[in-house]
Amino acid sequence: MYGWIWRHLPGNTLVRAVLALLLVLGVVYVLFQYVFPWAEPLLPFGDVTVDGPENGAG
Repeated sequence: MYGWIWRHLPGNTLVRAVLALLLVLGVVYVLFQYVFPWAEPLLPFGDVTVDGPENGAG
């Protein structure tokens, strides 16, 4: 997949590297701005199973 993207980017190696970096930054931006906030309520981050020190762990 990465090879396919690299082959289809225009320009020489420097231009391709800059464009690839911009693509990565764009994907990270979209993930943090749209995908992760949408998915957070669907994930079980609040379901903890760690007991407190009152159960003999202290």
